[in-house]
Amino acid sequence: MSREISAYHRQVAASNRSAILDAAADLFLESGYDRTSLARVAERAGVSKATLFKQFPTKSELFEATVLAAGDTPDGELIDPPPGDFQAGLITLGMAYAELLARPRMADLIRLVIAESPRFPELRERTFDFGTLPVLAALKRYFKAENAAGNANVDDPDVAAPQFLGMIATVVFWPRLVHANWSLSDDEVLRVIDEAARTMAARYAASATRS
Repeated sequence: MSREISAYHRQVAASNRSAILDAAADLFLESGYDRTSLARVAERAGVSKATLFKQFPTKSELFEATVLAAGDTPDGELIDPPPGDFQAGLITLGMAYAELLARPRMADLIRLVIAESPRFPELRERTFDFGTLPVLAALKRYFKAENAAGNANVDDPDVAAPQFLGMIATVVFWPRLVHANWSLSDDEVLRVIDEAARTMAARYAASATRS
């Protein structure tokens, strides 16, 4: 019986968290960081202030969680590529990353981080641990799996993963922050990802590191 109650409460907490983060994203984008209060978020999410404070004691913690949630991936949506073809696996993960960057709220929330953090010390002090994003975690797992299979020699996945994703974001995402009409076709995005995967394979594939 206690397990059923525990599972129920976990489900309620997860549902409340989702509602809070959705409401917070809307309000932060509508009103900015300064004019968004925790009380307004709670009201829009349909939860009590006590429920919100239990999960997010401060506005800066809620803002960080909101930004990171925009890059989250539902369970099972991102499939880990099997080891065996290092470059093909990188392309699969690169496509998942590009799709994440193309989400409507992503660019707007990153703009908000850049615009608001200089004005608010509590935001400057937050780390915004983007390493928790599922696609980055999956990429690190993939490097380790390919290492174990003898197909790659990625000595530091924590360095190699952002290197790979950075090559993609530099072309398909960051220009969007300063050029409102910036866009790439699907073929252009695929070419960017393919070139990034080729570069990583030339550096880290087992055949490359032995030569």
